[in-house]
Amino acid sequence: MTKKVVLIPGEDAAPEAFEPTVELMNRLQLDIDWVRPPVGEAGIAAMGNPFPPEAKEAIDASDATFFGSTNGTSGRAMRYLRWGLQTYANVRPARWFPGCNSPLKNPEGIDLVIVRENMEDTYVGVEGDLEELEPINFVSRLHRKPVSEMGKGKYAMKVITEACTQQVTRFACELALKRAALNGTRPLVTSGTKHNISPVADGYFREVALETAKEYPDVTFETLLADDLVHKLVVNPQGFDVILLPNLYGDLFSDAAGGVVGGLGLAPSGCYGRDYAYFESAHGSAPDIAGKNIINPTATIFSAAMMLEYLGYAEAGERLVKAVEAAYAQGEHLTPDQGGKASTTEFCAAVEKAL
Repeated sequence: MTKKVVLIPGEDAAPEAFEPTVELMNRLQLDIDWVRPPVGEAGIAAMGNPFPPEAKEAIDASDATFFGSTNGTSGRAMRYLRWGLQTYANVRPARWFPGCNSPLKNPEGIDLVIVRENMEDTYVGVEGDLEELEPINFVSRLHRKPVSEMGKGKYAMKVITEACTQQVTRFACELALKRAALNGTRPLVTSGTKHNISPVADGYFREVALETAKEYPDVTFETLLADDLVHKLVVNPQGFDVILLPNLYGDLFSDAAGGVVGGLGLAPSGCYGRDYAYFESAHGSAPDIAGKNIINPTATIFSAAMMLEYLGYAEAGERLVKAVEAAYAQGEHLTPDQGGKASTTEFCAAVEKAL
C-alpha cells in the first residue's frame, strides 16, 4: 500500500539538507506519496501560530512526517507532532564509521542509541515568578526555607509520571532486544538520573524504570548517576548500547554523544508514539550557515533511513546508510564540519553516486 509522508522542510539551513534528502529517497523508487500541506502563499513557514488546520489534517492522514529542523517558525507543527500525537520516545543514535571526524583517538566501535523520554520533565513548560509560590509554601529541602523567600527570581517545574516512565522504559528494553538480535550482542540498557540531588522526581524515574525493566529478564538494566554517565559517555562510549534518560538529560546527553562520533551533523533522530512517528535531524536549523550550502546532510539522511525502516522499507533505508558510509570512506566530498571542503550539493552527489 502507498505510504503517505508529510514533508516540513524547516527553516534557516535545514531545507538545504532536507530537499536533497527527499530527492535521494525518490531515487529509491518507493511507493511513497510525499505530501506538502497546502498552507497558502506563505508556504510551510505558515506552520507557526496559529497552526493551520490544513497542516493538521495532512499529518493526521499520513503514515509519518519528515521534518527539517525548526527555529520556531514551524514550531507549532513540531508541538503537534510530539504532544498532540504523543510521540513519547525520542530515539537518537550515535554511531562512528570510517571517515567521521571524531575528536576521540579511538572512536572505533561506538554504536549506541539514546532513548529520551519525550513528553514531560521540565518540558511541561510550567514556569513563573518565585513570588507565585508563596501561597503554596514550597520549602527547599536544602535551603530549609520557603523558596518564595529566596529573593526575586524564577522557577521551573519538573514532572515525572509513572505512565510516561513505564512506556519509555519498555520502548528502551524492546529496542535493546532488537539490537541484540541483529548484532549478536547482549541487550543492555543504562539509565541516568540525578537521584542523589533529586530523590523524589529523578528517584521516581529510576524506581519506576527499574521495576518496569523486570518485565524483560533478558535485558541487563543498570542505573548510573547522570554526571557519571556523561563522563563515561566521553571516556568509554563503546561501553554503552541503549541509554534511557528523562527528557532534559536526553536532550543534553544526545548532543554529547553526537560530539564524540564527529559532531551534530551526524546526529539523526526519530520520535515514536503508539501509532505515529516523525523524523528530524537533532542539530537544529543552523542559522549561522543558512544560504552557504555547507550544512552536513548526514543527520537528515540518517533520519530518513530511520523513517524508511519505520514505514516497512528497511532494506531501502539500509541502502541510504551504506551510500553515506561509502561517501565518507571515499573521503573526497565531505563537508567542512567533517574536515572537508565540499558543499552540501557535492556531498549529496557523492551519496547519490554511491546509491
